[in-house]
Amino acid sequence: MKILVVCQNYFPEQFRINDICKSLAQKGEDVTVLTGLPNYPTGKIEKSYRWFRKRKETIDGVKVIRTWEIARRKGTIFRMLNYFSYAFSASIKALFLKKDFDAIYVYQLSPVLMAIPGIIYKKKNKKKLILYCLDLWPESLKAGGISEQSKIYKIFDKISNKIYNYADEIVVTSKSFIENMNKKVNKNIKISYLPQYAEEILKLKPNKKFSKELNLVFAGNIGKAQSVETIIKAAEIIEKEEKNIKIHIVGNGSEYENCKKQAEGISNIKFYGNKPITEMQYYYDMADAMLVTLSNEYFSCSTLPGKVQACMKTGNPIIAAANGETAMIINDAKCGYCVEAENEKQLAEAIIKFYNLSEEEKKNLNENSVNYYNKNFRKEIFIDKLLNILKRKEDKNV
Repeated sequence: MKILVVCQNYFPEQFRINDICKSLAQKGEDVTVLTGLPNYPTGKIEKSYRWFRKRKETIDGVKVIRTWEIARRKGTIFRMLNYFSYAFSASIKALFLKKDFDAIYVYQLSPVLMAIPGIIYKKKNKKKLILYCLDLWPESLKAGGISEQSKIYKIFDKISNKIYNYADEIVVTSKSFIENMNKKVNKNIKISYLPQYAEEILKLKPNKKFSKELNLVFAGNIGKAQSVETIIKAAEIIEKEEKNIKIHIVGNGSEYENCKKQAEGISNIKFYGNKPITEMQYYYDMADAMLVTLSNEYFSCSTLPGKVQACMKTGNPIIAAANGETAMIINDAKCGYCVEAENEKQLAEAIIKFYNLSEEEKKNLNENSVNYYNKNFRKEIFIDKLLNILKRKEDKNV
């Protein structure tokens, strides 16, 4: 099967779509990715891709076609220019691609605009389009502080609804997305649930004994939606009560500098910045438990961040301050504690409660975490379901 994958981000940028495409190619599928120039998270185009170099390459058996875009740099204006430039440039490129792809797979991160090149190819060549929705639009704008009453939100509401209605099938990463998506799209558009899996490179950590010092790790993007300031406030509370609890923040994002500044003078918290996926095993092995925090916005409550699967695969209990889907999964898995989103007092209490557990109780949470991942989130389950979706016949004419 010949599959056209549309996603603004691809290797050497670190996104799960890299492994998905590689796995599809290993299954014998013919995969081509239409993507942009690598510039995330640095905001600068990587040197080896400047001046029209490496516009076509093959990576792990996947053909990669790169199209021009404006680098993200810093600030909202350049970020928007980055999004619009890819959508425009890749749409032009899509008009001239070969017509022999069997299906289009849009891996929709933020923003939803990255789906437009896939729609252009679909309309011209009458092919099936599957949209894999990781970020719900325009709801994700609220996590960035944009009001539903603003003009920007209303414009993106119209744009995103039109984009979603061009899909033949929408696949969502969170069950909470389904109800919302049903309100956006026509009844003849199929909506399926397919949660993410953790990166292949991450392994179950060695069987370790818990020491007197407790190490907690937050790993991932540090933006408004992640509410890392809740961890910082909880760390300040914990510092006064228990000196043997250390918190490690691994990642970067729009709120990184603000969070570092907020944490000044708090001795039990340390920031490491962004680390490549090849180095992340060290931090998962270091952890006695992983921290997951989300804001109380609707979008954050609805989403299940991929880091939850990574925590489970590596055998870590999870201590979270989150509502909605994330809370439901953690409670269902019985793999840790989940308190109200943005509630630093409850988070601090949950951390101290975990600290005081016996070693056997902590190991039980470890086992529950791994078992739940193996039953619900394994990569093999994901790839098989994705191929079935891509290959099954459409329920309607394109």
